[in-house]
Amino acid sequence: MKTPLSEKIAKNPWIGWALFLGTMIVVFVLGLLAASIVQRRTEANLMNTPRYKIDEFEPRNDAWGMAFPREYQTYSQMSDTLFRSKYGGSAFRDLLDEDPRLVILFAGYAFSKDFNQARGHVYSVVDVHNTLRTGTPANDNEGPQNSSCWACKSPDVARVMAKMPPADFYKTKWSAMLSEIVNPIGCANCHNPSDMTLRLFQIPLKEAYERMGKNVESLPLNKMRTMVCAQCHVEYYFKGDGKYVTFPWDKGLNVDDIEKYYDEYAFADWIHPLSKTPIIKAQHPDFELFQHSIHYQRGVSCADCHMPYVTEGSQKITDHKVQSPLNNMEASCMVCHKQTKEELIKNVYDRQDRVYNQKIVLEDLLVKAHIEAKFAWDNGANEKMMEPVLKLIRQAQWRWDFVAASHGASFHAPLESMRIIADGIEKASEARLQLSRVLATLGHNEPVPMPDLSSKEKAQAYVGIDLKKLKGEKEEWKKNVLPKWLQLAKEREQNMPLPERIM
Repeated sequence: MKTPLSEKIAKNPWIGWALFLGTMIVVFVLGLLAASIVQRRTEANLMNTPRYKIDEFEPRNDAWGMAFPREYQTYSQMSDTLFRSKYGGSAFRDLLDEDPRLVILFAGYAFSKDFNQARGHVYSVVDVHNTLRTGTPANDNEGPQNSSCWACKSPDVARVMAKMPPADFYKTKWSAMLSEIVNPIGCANCHNPSDMTLRLFQIPLKEAYERMGKNVESLPLNKMRTMVCAQCHVEYYFKGDGKYVTFPWDKGLNVDDIEKYYDEYAFADWIHPLSKTPIIKAQHPDFELFQHSIHYQRGVSCADCHMPYVTEGSQKITDHKVQSPLNNMEASCMVCHKQTKEELIKNVYDRQDRVYNQKIVLEDLLVKAHIEAKFAWDNGANEKMMEPVLKLIRQAQWRWDFVAASHGASFHAPLESMRIIADGIEKASEARLQLSRVLATLGHNEPVPMPDLSSKEKAQAYVGIDLKKLKGEKEEWKKNVLPKWLQLAKEREQNMPLPERIM
């Protein structure tokens, strides 16, 4: 027969004290757990519920910051431009100065005047003001660019397009929107104002998927964490006289499919002044190449690496300092990969080095092909002789630019990047071989003399660019003309109501 507990305690009082203390500890732990749950739920509710009511087309990022302060704090950190990796980063880099070959490849196009490393989303508007590519318009009807160029640069675009059809927006001059497009890429480009859920901002993306018979609006969260980036980090072009922003995905998203699309329309961004080749300028086909990535195929999103989750208090939020994962290895790469930071960086650079080296081989071939083609034209070549040569140069440069213009292609998709570059090398080599036959037909059997292209200044002088003059005109414009538009924008925004507090 078992002895009752009361008798055991009477004989051994320490048992009672032990039970008492044990009970107290259990109650204390349960109390802490309950308090933690209540705290986390309260904090989650406070974080996920905006403190202020945000208008549907609110473009001001600091206004969003009133409602979502933690995310806005990390977003603001993009103003830091100190990080420089081997091939990228957020620091200012003059890419023409680093690689003067680009001046020849982009001759006749605005990129031969000015081409710098992108510094990050918070600089999207000011960098467009500063670049020589946008010219020095004196009024709303002047300048080399259309408002199509604004499409991915600001949340103000959606606000303006809510009042005018996209076709009307695109066909206006870039200068016509200088007093309207003033807020850099930010919150409204990706989020619904009521609850911060992801939304697709860009009309051209939706139109591209509609043409493919697909619905892009009902994707799961992890897909959306890629698609909000794919709204802008893609290949696109300005279609027709109205410069309508269009994604050329109708035949597929591979480099060859997009080339077929352009060839069907006989589309060219410009005619190269040296070789007379109709050139397709790749924009930044990041999404297209990312689909060849092992990360994409394993379900990793853009945000997982470039905007990883971080812990704020007791809650997990997305870090809105959009940046290279190499500047945030512990929160990005090392969450999944267990190698050391040094090993992982070496793995990245090994892949980038290989693609870069072959890219430079293709650049050298293309530069020579353009100059040799000019020599052939100057010495009596006709269109029939040059037609197959120009087709090959067009194909080779398209493949070079598809990789070169993409942010991170050499790491995202090294195998596909190498395939594309190798195809370009083959076509550029064939173009030069055919040029040698054309020149032989014209009685020229010696190597074509090459100009000194050892610096940006020498390359620009060769193609007729007066950089000093262009820079002087731009500085004068920024000092005396641009401020008038910016003042109009300031006055307009001063009349916009601030978000209303709702809690």
